Amino acid sequence: MAVPGSFRRQPANRGLVSHCTHHHIVVFLLTFFSYSLLHASRKTFSNVKVSISSQWTPSCLNSTAPELRPYELWNSSHLFPNAEEATLFLGTLDTIFLFSYAVGLFVSGIVGDRLNLRWVLSFGMCSSALVVFSFGTLTEWLHFYNKWFYCCLWVVNGLLQSTGWPCVVAVMGNWFGKAGRGFVFGLWSACASVGNILGAFLASCVLKYGYEYAFLVTASVQFAGGVIVFFGLLTSPKEVGLPELGADEDEVSVEEDANRPLMGNDDVDDDDRNYSIQATDNDNQPKAIGFFQACCLPGVVLYSLAYACLKLVNYSFFFWLPFYLSNNFGWKEAEADQLSIWYDVGGIIGGTIQGLISDVLQKRAPVLAVSLLFAVGSLFGYSRSPNSKPINAVIMAITGFFIGGPSNMISSAISADLGRQDLVKGSSEALATVTGIVDGTGSIGAAVGQYLVSLIQENLGWMWVFYFFILMTSSTILFISPLIVREIRLLLHERRLQMLAE
Repeated sequence: MAVPGSFRRQPANRGLVSHCTHHHIVVFLLTFFSYSLLHASRKTFSNVKVSISSQWTPSCLNSTAPELRPYELWNSSHLFPNAEEATLFLGTLDTIFLFSYAVGLFVSGIVGDRLNLRWVLSFGMCSSALVVFSFGTLTEWLHFYNKWFYCCLWVVNGLLQSTGWPCVVAVMGNWFGKAGRGFVFGLWSACASVGNILGAFLASCVLKYGYEYAFLVTASVQFAGGVIVFFGLLTSPKEVGLPELGADEDEVSVEEDANRPLMGNDDVDDDDRNYSIQATDNDNQPKAIGFFQACCLPGVVLYSLAYACLKLVNYSFFFWLPFYLSNNFGWKEAEADQLSIWYDVGGIIGGTIQGLISDVLQKRAPVLAVSLLFAVGSLFGYSRSPNSKPINAVIMAITGFFIGGPSNMISSAISADLGRQDLVKGSSEALATVTGIVDGTGSIGAAVGQYLVSLIQENLGWMWVFYFFILMTSSTILFISPLIVREIRLLLHERRLQMLAE
């Protein structure tokens, strides 16, 4: 009796190491830090919200203080009469950014599959850096404050930043096959959390000089990163004469099985399997998969809807955590920025460990389900965190482990699995499109969520915001429940076959 696939695939993890070259390491690091820099510039905005809100609202003046004239000169930066309206507008900016980011993801995935990934990624990084510089630094230097101008800049920034994720996932998919993908992509997807940590660190270091310098530093570093990517990133192994993924599948059966996607149909004959991202025959270069074809692939819609709920929660922590710590506990903004890093630390550890477990089980959905169930409990616990920084940091890290980990898995390893199913064999241009659909749908959910968070907080308080997060996390489990049931059945079936084989 044949041994189940989950046990035959285990040696493939050793093949991952044997096929790793210095080119793989360079690609891993360049894509990792390129997206980290994009996230660092986003994190800067969330870290300086308190300073921006103070700048946009009039301070409390002493009634005996002389009134400064002319009024328009001394109060030109006061866009709002009070901090509550400024906070609502900041939430609106988050929503605007995420909506434009979501629309851009759907387009960027298709563009990335048809143009050079290196060009698209580099253009997005450099252009976004210029927009961030204009938004946070140039306007402050010129003392130019206009709500519509801020909105327009943030729309453009969302569109430009959307070029990042589909491109880096597609490049990683070109270089790293199925062997150990959960662990490799779990470790690599920490790039967003590392970017958050980097952004928080840079912002806290220069915030005392003014929030405009926080934008200046992150924009400068991001622009430099875009230049390095343009001259140094290799998008495919064929650019340096290395074989494409799946090129030697006929020679080593273990490697062939290692490249089998988790989302594939186990009933398909092995002779029909071919998962190369790029065709080895350049004369028969496959066409890019269509948008609606990608939507119809098994698992894409379910994971996209689940990610919309989960990314709403994850990005709410990303955008609002420093503000929540400062507003709810009265901690200094720089201290809140540094403390918020622990959420990302938990996400890094969670994505790596859960990805490794999913590799061992060869199943993703059950791992996600267990983590999300614990996430519900951690959210309830964090909502009641006392006014103690050490205790808050511990619970925050646990919450990041169970929320950030599944979020990283869906957006990276699972997106790569979905983009390399049997149904898209022969189409090497599916990865960026599928990744754009999953992440784009997630960003729509996150965009709606950011506006709802500001409304709920203003009218009901922070406790109801956490109840909202618990509802969305539960909805994530609900959307992937058919996949959870299916994969648990397959897992039990494989275990029974293993027992019979012994």
